[in-house]
Amino acid sequence: MLVFLFVFSFIGPLFTDYNDETMFYIPRTVPMVSEENFIGADGIEYRFFDISKDIVTDKAPPSSKHWLGTDANRMDVFTRLMYGGRISLTISLIVVFLETFLGVVFGGLAGYFGRWVDTLIMRIVDIFICLPGLPILLISSQIIRSIGVDPNHRIYWLMGILTVFGWAGTARLVRGQILSLREQEYMTAAEATGIKTSAKIVKHLLPNVMPQLIVAMTLGLGGIILYESALSFLGLGVQFPRAAWGTMISAADPSKGSDILANYPNLWIPPGILIVTAVLGFNFVGDGLRDAFDPKMKR
Repeated sequence: MLVFLFVFSFIGPLFTDYNDETMFYIPRTVPMVSEENFIGADGIEYRFFDISKDIVTDKAPPSSKHWLGTDANRMDVFTRLMYGGRISLTISLIVVFLETFLGVVFGGLAGYFGRWVDTLIMRIVDIFICLPGLPILLISSQIIRSIGVDPNHRIYWLMGILTVFGWAGTARLVRGQILSLREQEYMTAAEATGIKTSAKIVKHLLPNVMPQLIVAMTLGLGGIILYESALSFLGLGVQFPRAAWGTMISAADPSKGSDILANYPNLWIPPGILIVTAVLGFNFVGDGLRDAFDPKMKR
């Protein structure tokens, strides 16, 4: 599932001649509803055509040229799905690595040194964990919009916000693991050799924490994709004309007066399927790694 998503999002655009911002000319056919001849005040005969009941749309249906049709902006849906996958997957990967880095640094310091260092860092972690995630992200996105940040740069602010409010759980995990590992016999032997503190943490403690970190990272990827999709759906994430799966689904929001939800399933079902596939794929990998690293599962 994940191989398909990454090939589709990162290699697929190499085989297309246009990008996610390319607009196509969609021929408009306006059928005649009725016609009538009449004599004007100037004595000249005129023909009146009534087309007031016609609905003109730029949303072309699926065809051999546009496999999933075009959206309301005359952009190819299939192409935007590929480019949207790049943004959604890149955001999730970068945020997870940044969260893990911060969590390892602060969690490692708290677990190894203990005392006032542990107390200070853990109180900060408690504050971040107590904050409601989605409301904070909504408020932060509104602040970004109010201060006039370039829409093309909001994606980087979004990654920073997700990182700042997501590292606390990893820090608590790392701290708990190091607290138990630092009392093991091999750590006593390492201290007897007189190696530096940084070497003990990097060479002996962190490698033993990595299995749990890898599992936490893979399970966290799905959650970040959902966060990004929710913010983009609410219009606070990736902005037009850049594509993201959540942004594409937001076009079907009935509160905006759109008829896409009822009449154009080709515009919102495909990105929804990709989001579900990505979340399930990362969760399956996380479950598999958790079983693989669990010594109780080995026979």
